[in-house]
Amino acid sequence: MKIALLSAALLGGQLVMPVSDRVPHLNVEALCKGTAADDKANGIVLGQSFDNCMSDETKAQQQLVALWSANAGPVRDRCEKEATSIAFAQSYVDLLTCIQEGDPASPPSGAPSNRASKKRDAK
Repeated sequence: MKIALLSAALLGGQLVMPVSDRVPHLNVEALCKGTAADDKANGIVLGQSFDNCMSDETKAQQQLVALWSANAGPVRDRCEKEATSIAFAQSYVDLLTCIQEGDPASPPSGAPSNRASKKRDAK
């Protein structure tokens, strides 16, 4: 028992769950398919196409790769939890926005303007 406590005390810093060192993999295809289908079903003529949605998500993912390690662990943890909480609504654009808003010292880096999830939330 004493050995276990001593080990826990010595390794105390390692008992905390580490922050992910990489941008999480998100199922953005489901979001983009759903957004394009909803737009079509609702007769939205200038709705966001699947290809445009995927392009926005890819651009946001690339920006996240550059920003991820430069942001604090608590911000990344909170944003990752929010971004992965709903399987069919995962979005790199939303994750990027959360990271940028979570660190006021970081200026916006031109996130894609066509936010698929904004359209989803407006419906």
